[in-house]
Amino acid sequence: MATIEECRCALDKLSDSMRGAEGDVRAAAAMDRSVSCHITDLDVTFAGRMTGGGIEVRDTFPGPPRERAQIRLAMTGDDLLALVDGELHFAKAWGSGRVRFEAGLRDLFHLRKLL
Repeated sequence: MATIEECRCALDKLSDSMRGAEGDVRAAAAMDRSVSCHITDLDVTFAGRMTGGGIEVRDTFPGPPRERAQIRLAMTGDDLLALVDGELHFAKAWGSGRVRFEAGLRDLFHLRKLL
């Protein structure tokens, strides 16, 4: 089972990867939106913003998200680590229900380039 620290490191790694992207992926990552990632097995939420081409985690707190972010993710810690390490494909995880991803239609259209 992943720890809170490992999940935070995985989000930092994801953010670094997004900042290093090029082309359409870089354009999609350049959005400015509030983001939350609820780690279900640890019952902890990372909240912040997608800004500057990456994800800036600003707060970590116990339980589900306190506010409705514009982009919302929920998954286990192990699934987060596997996604970031490239061992789990996002579309398959989302389609099977292992990952919950919610956003407005316009944001989904832009973010599809990241998926």
